Amino acid sequence: MEDVGRAPVTRLLGQIEDGYPSAAERLLPLVYEEMRSLADRFLRGERPGHTLQPTALVHEAYLRMVGQTRAEWKGRGHFYAVAARVMRRILINHAEAHRAVKRGGGCRRVTLSEAPTPVPDAPEVDLLALDEALSRLEALDERQCRVVELRFFSGLSVQETAGVLGVSDRTVELDWKMARAWLMTQLAG
Repeated sequence: MEDVGRAPVTRLLGQIEDGYPSAAERLLPLVYEEMRSLADRFLRGERPGHTLQPTALVHEAYLRMVGQTRAEWKGRGHFYAVAARVMRRILINHAEAHRAVKRGGGCRRVTLSEAPTPVPDAPEVDLLALDEALSRLEALDERQCRVVELRFFSGLSVQETAGVLGVSDRTVELDWKMARAWLMTQLAG
């Protein structure tokens, strides 16, 4: 029996968790456009002729996500946060493979100014360098790392990020400010 008070995406995520395979098929049309927007945002700065297209990125990320047997979906925001993390990982794997073939060439360039709250005069950074810096940040402060992932990669608002992490808006604002400053310092060196 369906709970009519829950949003369709959240309800379908619950059904996927409960082992209903048809729920995954019904979920894709509901989340496709938002996932496509995420993929477009990720691929916007890629080099010309990049072999990974937004549609392929969406499909690969979606298949990895709904194929999880241990996933505990906490709602729509959590789903998109995980989608952004999975897409980031796919792009990093793709960049690493390309770097191995080209010995360092063709790395995806992004700027921290592409974030929802732009950093003034942010330099362009290598996606792999950003990933390495985020790994170091995660070791220092896991929540700040998650805030960056949710705000920068997922494009979630302060309020949405706070909801996903279960903290106050002010905590997200402070973590976002500190993490951006720390990342700028790490990426500048």
